[in-house]
Amino acid sequence: MSKKGKMFWNVICIKALEKLKVASIPIGGCVVLVMSLVLFSPKTLSTRLTILYTNDFHGRYIPIEVAPGSATSQTGDPGGRAISFDRTGKIGGFAYLSTLVQERQAHGPLLLVHGGDTFSDDLLGNLTRGEVVIQLMNALGYDFMALGNHDFDYGLERTQQLQALADFPMRAANILVEATGQPVLGAPVKVMEIADLKVGLLALGYHNTPLTTSRELIRGLSFTSGIEAARPYVQVLRQRADLVIVVSHQGMAVDQVLARQVPGIDVIIGGHSHDWIAPPHQIGGTYLVQALSDGTLVGELVLESEEGHEPQVEAHNYPLWNDKIAADPALVDLIKKWRQLHRPYLEAVIATAIERIDRQYKSQSPFDTLVGDILREETGAEIALLPGVGYGVSLTPGPITREQLYTLLPHPVRMVRAKLIGRQILDILEQSAINLNPRHPLELVGGLIQTSGMSWTVDLDRPRGQRIQNVRIGEASLEPMRSYSVVTHTGMLEGLHRYEAIGQGTEIHRYDRLVVDIVEAWMGRQGQVKAPPGGQIRLISKDRGSAK
Repeated sequence: MSKKGKMFWNVICIKALEKLKVASIPIGGCVVLVMSLVLFSPKTLSTRLTILYTNDFHGRYIPIEVAPGSATSQTGDPGGRAISFDRTGKIGGFAYLSTLVQERQAHGPLLLVHGGDTFSDDLLGNLTRGEVVIQLMNALGYDFMALGNHDFDYGLERTQQLQALADFPMRAANILVEATGQPVLGAPVKVMEIADLKVGLLALGYHNTPLTTSRELIRGLSFTSGIEAARPYVQVLRQRADLVIVVSHQGMAVDQVLARQVPGIDVIIGGHSHDWIAPPHQIGGTYLVQALSDGTLVGELVLESEEGHEPQVEAHNYPLWNDKIAADPALVDLIKKWRQLHRPYLEAVIATAIERIDRQYKSQSPFDTLVGDILREETGAEIALLPGVGYGVSLTPGPITREQLYTLLPHPVRMVRAKLIGRQILDILEQSAINLNPRHPLELVGGLIQTSGMSWTVDLDRPRGQRIQNVRIGEASLEPMRSYSVVTHTGMLEGLHRYEAIGQGTEIHRYDRLVVDIVEAWMGRQGQVKAPPGGQIRLISKDRGSAK
């Protein structure tokens, strides 16, 4: 511990600029909280320190169109948290984030950090293999970043190259190089002296990354518990820094375990679970925050005091509504330069949506049901099985551009056809229930499996092995020993989200066609597309109600 003394955080007052609803959290204006800090030496905060944080860009660098209900994969999801935008409009984008960053810099020292899942899951991100987002983050002056599971989507070698391009460390204490046992890309800590305060930063990655990406992309790496990895680093930082901040891509449920089990952390800035945290969660002396996803929201902590006075901390969440904040002209020009070469390909209109087509994560997803229908039509398979994924932006009514489609299907997975018996299909559905409601938060991975050509009920409140009910293939009940034709993709075949039973099927045929290309061609033939009828999956949970 430095001579400046240990910092204790205590909430003394909460001032909400907008009323927070219990049933749903409307994302509109900013939420401000004022807290006090008690230090042994109040003079250590003789100036103002601002900490801005983002997480889970998923390659989103320009504004997106949102509306109440489902806008991103984890807003308006009846099977997940009750988070929803409270209005229609354009939100997010680096040009708007840059304006806010510059405004804060004008008021004093600034620390800017990101919680991972950064540069992929976007078409221009794919075309530049992540460079566009890294260069934009450089332009904004990011100081530190935790590696997310999708930050290896272009392979370890490309992640290393992007680190060489980045002006800030991209790190994770629990992602190790197998050959050396050392954290990938270098030391996962950084100590910065800002505003007469020593700030210690520690990065943690996602322990279940091998269950969310191709194993070939992460060959040579091991992914371990962030909780165990954090212990020795936090002890060292506690001796070297006045404020210890963990930047984590473990998800809120695991971050809560971290706060309980690892003493000495002042703040956990989270990612992965796409939570909108207001007010900050408090566990003991640790505060947990997170700023949703897709660059739509910026979180802010402001530490400020005057000589001889008790320091104050304000916590803010700022939705980047484009009609409420001006775009930075320099970033607008930089983004235009990056898009110029690829603009015709990015902005090509492939079809028209006559209604909104939602992407959902923990309930039936209309977009993914549509994809399953398309793949069944393409192959003649009886059912489709696709993963529940937590990224992507729902399609709004109007033209569908190629880059909009790629926010939903960004990965180069190829179509697969196989035969599975009914018992294997039941095992896959049961695994999805386990993923959603495991025995321990560390086992959480993926969303609700998405299906086509079948209906079923999942009751998360029942014991394991009894959660799946009323399974029907077409109009007939599932027969445990009957063989069924199934269409899926290569990610599922590799055991994505623990769906190992798919790889145990028979008559497996791998097509040399990308799923996104099949969907784009189908949409082009249709001209106009709409969401398919829903209600085939019923999810029951006392924590979520009943979702269809």
